[in-house]
Amino acid sequence: MVDVPLPDPASAVVVVPAPGPGPGNWSGAASALRDGGYIYLSYRVRRPLNAGRGVSVVVARSSDGVRFEPLCEVARDQFGADSFERPCLVALADGRWRLYLSCATPGSKHWWVDSLTADTVAGLPSGQRAVVCPGDATVGVKDPVVVRDGDHWRMWLTCHPLTDPGDEDRMTTRCLTSRDGLSWVDEGEVLSGRAGEWDARGARVTAVLHRDPLVLAYDGRPDAASNWHETTGLVVEGSAGFVRMPGARRRSPFSDGAFRYATVVAEDADNPTGPLRWYVETARPDGAHDLVTMVTPALGDVRGPAAGQ
Repeated sequence: MVDVPLPDPASAVVVVPAPGPGPGNWSGAASALRDGGYIYLSYRVRRPLNAGRGVSVVVARSSDGVRFEPLCEVARDQFGADSFERPCLVALADGRWRLYLSCATPGSKHWWVDSLTADTVAGLPSGQRAVVCPGDATVGVKDPVVVRDGDHWRMWLTCHPLTDPGDEDRMTTRCLTSRDGLSWVDEGEVLSGRAGEWDARGARVTAVLHRDPLVLAYDGRPDAASNWHETTGLVVEGSAGFVRMPGARRRSPFSDGAFRYATVVAEDADNPTGPLRWYVETARPDGAHDLVTMVTPALGDVRGPAAGQ
C-alpha cells in the first residue's frame, strides 16, 4: 500500500538541546518549513512545571538543516499565557510571515491558537496579532499543522475536551479550511484514539508527508499517565477515512520513550519528492527532551488503501 521509511532514533543528531537536565526540560514541539535554500524551525522551550512550563517560542534558520541561527523569540507573557506549546510558521504569498502560537489560558485546562504576522521573521514578536482558533468552554485547541497551497489553506488542529474533569489530556484531531489563514471553517474530526491500542488516549496529527493520497505523521499515548510521552505513527487516507499503517511506530529507547511532534521538510530544495529531513522531540536518558533531526530516503510507492482496509 505505502512505502514510507520512518526515521531511526539511533541516527538522530541534536539540533536544539534541552534547556537543562532532567524531566520537564524540553526543546521541541517544532514545525519545520523550507523556503528556498533555508530551513526554518519554530519550536518552544519548556521548563518543568515548577519553573514556568512553555516559556518561549524561538524561530531559527539553517542552510544545512543541522546548524540553526535564532532569528527571533516570542515570550508567553506577551500573550498573557500560562504556557506555550507547538507553534507553526508559514510563509505568505505576499512575502510576509505568520507564526501560529498555542497558548494556555491561565488557571485553566483551556488552550487557544493565536497568531503574529510581520514583514520579516525577525519582526514577528512585534507583528500584527490575531486570535485564530479561540476554543470555548467545552474544548481547548492547540498544536496546529498549517499548510498553504496558493489561497487554499488547511489546518489540522488538536482538540482537548474540557467537559470531564481529569480527562482533559484526551485528544482528537480536526481538519479546518480557510482562504486567508485567519478565518477557518471546521470540516470535522479526522483522527481519534483507538481503545486498547498504543494511541488509546488520543491522536494528534503532526506532519504532512505526502499530499495525494494524504500520508500524515501523528502521535498518541495509551493512557493519561503517558501524557507528554507520546510516540509517533503514520496514517494514510483512503475512501473511508484514515487508516493506520501497520508496524509504523517510533519511540525513543531512553527514559520516558517520547518521540513526538514529528515534522518534515524536503532535504533537497530542488527535489521536493526526494529524501525527507525529520525533526522530532525525543527523550534522552536523563528524562530531558532534545530537538533532533534525521534523514530518510524518498517515499516509495504511495497509494491509498484498498477498499475494506
